[in-house]
Amino acid sequence: MANAKTNVMRILDKAKIAYEMTSYEVADGKIDGNSVAEKIHKPKEQVFKTLVAVGHSKLNYVFVIPVDNELDLKKASKTVGEKSMEMIPQKELLKTTGYIHGGCSPIGMKKLFPTIIHISAQSLSEMTFSAGKVGYQVTLAPSVLEDIVKAKFADIIK
Repeated sequence: MANAKTNVMRILDKAKIAYEMTSYEVADGKIDGNSVAEKIHKPKEQVFKTLVAVGHSKLNYVFVIPVDNELDLKKASKTVGEKSMEMIPQKELLKTTGYIHGGCSPIGMKKLFPTIIHISAQSLSEMTFSAGKVGYQVTLAPSVLEDIVKAKFADIIK
């Protein structure tokens, strides 16, 4: 794959933040988190997916969790002080975030939504997540992602 700069990489470059970029082949259609971790030769606990949900209040929230886990909507709701929460419909993702399914990154969304990173990331020296385009991942320290998107850490998985 050609190494093209994504918006995420441009944001990190502009902020003078060091990161590692990894690309992977997407022609086989395997773009789920577990397949991506395998393709880029990283442990699943270090590779994260970005999920977007909408609360009872109609506000959107971003959750960054390890690829082999599932978001616990009850824990997520409680963490952000919502009565209830549901995943946003896939057809709303691009309009809401500027990203498509499989290429959604917590960095560079149309708006800075409240962001929660799963607490397991705090024990890692680095974490990998979408660079904002299917086939591209970036790796950096969890504390750096926390600073960029003003995130909090919490237990939000089942």
